[in-house]
Amino acid sequence: MKELLINILHLVGLACWVEIRTDQPQCTYYFGPFLSQKDANLAKVGYIEDLEAEGAQGLQARVGRYKPSELTIFDEPIELPKSPPKPAFSGQM
Repeated sequence: MKELLINILHLVGLACWVEIRTDQPQCTYYFGPFLSQKDANLAKVGYIEDLEAEGAQGLQARVGRYKPSELTIFDEPIELPKSPPKPAFSGQM
């Protein structure tokens, strides 16, 4: 029953989420949805600990009513691997 209520709140944008922004890497993470701010604040501590254990730095966390379309947003450009040079074929048209 609680899960159904959370899903309804999320659909209408009233569910609570934990938003954590990090300086290194430059990302925004969303964790949730939660039924109440109290539930989200209780869970927030564990998410912060997990991100710090993974090496994230400069964390800023807050709880609010969000409706994120993505759970992880990379704020810095992602470097794609450089592709090897294409071979040159002589004598072909």
